[in-house]
Amino acid sequence: MKILVRQVKIADPDSPHNGQIVDILIDGEQISKIASHLDVIADEEIQSTDLTVSPGWIDIFSHFCDPGFEYKETLETGAAAASAGGYTQVFVLPNTQPVVDSKSQVEYISRQSNSSIPVRIHPLGAITKGIEGKDLAEMYDMKNSGAIAFSDGLHPVQSPGLFVKALQYIKAFNGVLIQVPVDKSIGAGGLMNECVVSTQLGLPGIPSLAEEIMIKRDIDLVRYTQSRLHFTGISTQKSLALITAAKGEGLDISCSVTPYHLFFCEDDLMSYDTNLKVNPPLRSRADMLALREGVVNGEVDCIATHHLPQDWDHKTCEFEYAKNGMTGLETAFAVVNHLLPQLSNDRLVKLFSLNARNIFNLPATNIREGAIAELSLFTKKGITRLQKQTIKSKSFNTPFLEKELTGKVIGIINQGKIIIN
Repeated sequence: MKILVRQVKIADPDSPHNGQIVDILIDGEQISKIASHLDVIADEEIQSTDLTVSPGWIDIFSHFCDPGFEYKETLETGAAAASAGGYTQVFVLPNTQPVVDSKSQVEYISRQSNSSIPVRIHPLGAITKGIEGKDLAEMYDMKNSGAIAFSDGLHPVQSPGLFVKALQYIKAFNGVLIQVPVDKSIGAGGLMNECVVSTQLGLPGIPSLAEEIMIKRDIDLVRYTQSRLHFTGISTQKSLALITAAKGEGLDISCSVTPYHLFFCEDDLMSYDTNLKVNPPLRSRADMLALREGVVNGEVDCIATHHLPQDWDHKTCEFEYAKNGMTGLETAFAVVNHLLPQLSNDRLVKLFSLNARNIFNLPATNIREGAIAELSLFTKKGITRLQKQTIKSKSFNTPFLEKELTGKVIGIINQGKIIIN
């Protein structure tokens, strides 16, 4: 199939056409021609006002709940949500039933991801067996079967002795661990950030220390092992400072933030909105603004959606009993673009695509003739308004319903297929 994208601005700092407005002809899975104007006939033609194209976006931390929790999300509905959000590749969490802690489970995810929706689903292998934090899982076997990286996902490894062994183990194949920085022994039972607001609402708090002490610990372990680690979901100004300092001394450490930690803070919980119950929790306004600055100045490497679907029963209840998390794939770009319109196209594509490719050893894809066509199409001036009847995810636990956000995903082109929103 031939696809022609007309008068599109290229956002790719590694492309010879970066910043240019051109026509792009895609033949099958390959970019066959790029020129200021192409007089050709194609099977599909795309043209839109203020259209921009970048290398395909990658989300490194999403829960597709399959197998075991398909009532919340499936690999197919998760892929549909990802494509609607402009993503061509997604890393999925191992917190399933059974847990993705063996080569057979990794192979299941890889096989099932070959659906009609052109989104590549990469399984994250568990660091520990059963995600119990007691014994290391067979990471080498999982790597050979297709695991992109390793994480215990929603239950980060608490034992420093076990985590240092994991860091040493992955050096044999240049692997990467992903850790949500939460020390569960500090603020155990907490429901939101420990602050004046938590006192006013009568909710037990989780202090920033629970995150920052874990980051300090894991930085020390990386320094000892000289291994590779990615922190995701960082939520405080001090966490970002600690990671930036570690990078400055040459440690192979990177980090990502969620769109919701950029958009919301502890003050937004005054209405007890269970969609804002997340882990790590929403922090202070000062922390939120510091994270935004980190996204702009390059201290933050990636945007990670932490797409965590929950069914109606687990969100429509008292705040105390609600489960953590919100869906995020379909609104991630619009949230970031809405909050930070000053971000250049080059910075956006690094946050959503290029940095993740470098960190996790994924093949580079550039917008040039002869390259594989893995593309995300968007406009920074369009409007996104998420509505319940149009959500692609199986779950609706999002605080962004009916919110008007500046920035819109037009679609994706990948694996010779095109999905237009």
